[in-house]
Amino acid sequence: MRRIALAAALATLALCGSLSSVFAATAPCEETLKALRAAEATAKLSPADKTTVSELETKGIERCNADDDKRADDFFAQAMKVMGK
Repeated sequence: MRRIALAAALATLALCGSLSSVFAATAPCEETLKALRAAEATAKLSPADKTTVSELETKGIERCNADDDKRADDFFAQAMKVMGK
């Protein structure tokens, strides 16, 4: 009986941890976009990287306008990664 109770307790903790990460607040996409644009202003990029960053920024802005901050921030993070930031 103790093992079942322990297993149930561990399962509950695991579930709570998973749920908290799902509902974790993301940064407002407008703030992340400001940071991206500031980094972009000083970045020295190849034409191909500049195109990639621009495409990711556009996708992020579309998601931001749709109030999908998490996906917008994901696109902005990818763009920052391309810039090495």
